[in-house]
Amino acid sequence: MYRFFVAPEQIAGEQIRITGDDVNHIKNVLRMKPGESVRISAGSTEDYLCVIESLESQEILLRIESKEESAVELPADIYLFQGLPKGDKMELIIQKAVELGARGVIPVAMKRSVVKLDAKKAASRVKRWNAISESAAKQSGRLQIPEVSMPVSFSQALAMAADFEWKILPYENAEGMEGLRSYMTQIAESVKAESKAAKPVRIGIFIGPEGGFDEKEVEQAAEAGWKSISLGRRILRTETAGLAALSMLVYVLEP
Repeated sequence: MYRFFVAPEQIAGEQIRITGDDVNHIKNVLRMKPGESVRISAGSTEDYLCVIESLESQEILLRIESKEESAVELPADIYLFQGLPKGDKMELIIQKAVELGARGVIPVAMKRSVVKLDAKKAASRVKRWNAISESAAKQSGRLQIPEVSMPVSFSQALAMAADFEWKILPYENAEGMEGLRSYMTQIAESVKAESKAAKPVRIGIFIGPEGGFDEKEVEQAAEAGWKSISLGRRILRTETAGLAALSMLVYVLEP
């Protein structure tokens, strides 16, 4: 069943109005008709099962058939801080990170980043990256569309995660897997203990670009509370490392 996202203000009583680009997609691409069912998410924990009532030129009117609580989202908010990679690797990273449950992706310009984006290019890329995030969220049944932010500097990234409860920095020079196992256990216990808190526990994953982290960046990150961990004896590509770390977190956090 197709899934679409709306803002809370588009829900009124037992009806939901779809506007914007999704109108054309539903009418002219999917060629859906009145009476067909869709799922709707509004950024909360509720999932709406709806039936199409009417298709107008500027909006589609839905009738809510039922709503239910959904546990599809992870019990913690995981943010991927990704060193800017070359080519279209960022698109793959965003797509898979969203499928795995990341709450947001923050592109980071780092010392060894080859890619340099001016404001105009960055805005264009971020628009496309967010479209990829939305598509991946629909495909994977997410209740939220993870935001891909504008690229930030390394120091800005550290500041953004200053009050995160847990901060993981996979680093090829970190030794052994025992530290990773211990740290993952601590994170899982922390998230479980805070499961009824008003705000979810926030976890940061920081991944370097193709050239990896500069040693001074690792030192600065350590001073800011980031924990260097190993992901194994093999050196992973930048588009693999973050997804590996995310998968490990999903394993220890998923109920």
